[in-house]
Amino acid sequence: MNTLLHWETVFATKAENEVSWFQPNPKPSVDAFLSLQLPKNAAIIEVGGGDSYFIDTLLNLGYTNLTLLDISANAIERAKKRLGEKAQSVTFIVSDVLDFKPTMKYDFWHDRASFHFQTEESAILTYVDLVTSSLSNNGFMLLGTFSKKGPTKCSGLPISQYDKLTLKKLFNTKLVQLESFEHEHLTPFNTMQHFVFSLFKKVSFNK
Repeated sequence: MNTLLHWETVFATKAENEVSWFQPNPKPSVDAFLSLQLPKNAAIIEVGGGDSYFIDTLLNLGYTNLTLLDISANAIERAKKRLGEKAQSVTFIVSDVLDFKPTMKYDFWHDRASFHFQTEESAILTYVDLVTSSLSNNGFMLLGTFSKKGPTKCSGLPISQYDKLTLKKLFNTKLVQLESFEHEHLTPFNTMQHFVFSLFKKVSFNK
């Protein structure tokens, strides 16, 4: 399957509330982020966040150094339209995350419902290395994925399921897992999807 074509079609043909991952209030992510008390100029990237309201929330909170990456140009255009004039305060990048070549270090990497679409071991390990190299020392990553009790497919695509321990093991040589929590996401179709969120930190010995 052509991954790019798949996502361009999704974002061209479905409204934001016609996809299961739609979350108008990203409270689990925002609460975890705010607990870190990062400065307003912290470099923050949202990965696979075309329809995510996480960026909107950070803009409203006064954060000024924001990047949104998505594989779909249609998703990026939709985000720009939604944000209106505030879009001028966000750097937008159209790229498959595995092809992403960062030109800066990020203090916070946020990925909700994107990473679990990586199902090949080589792709998963490439993602792990990318996050590690992209984070500043003492930078953080918040990762939200389908849990072991969650769906096995999303948007017609297979996904990888995780729990606290499998995420810790996957990133353990690169990042320190600070906390992990489960979350039940109510979809626009009144069904529940079970997620696991993990907060990681890149510490100095992982340079």
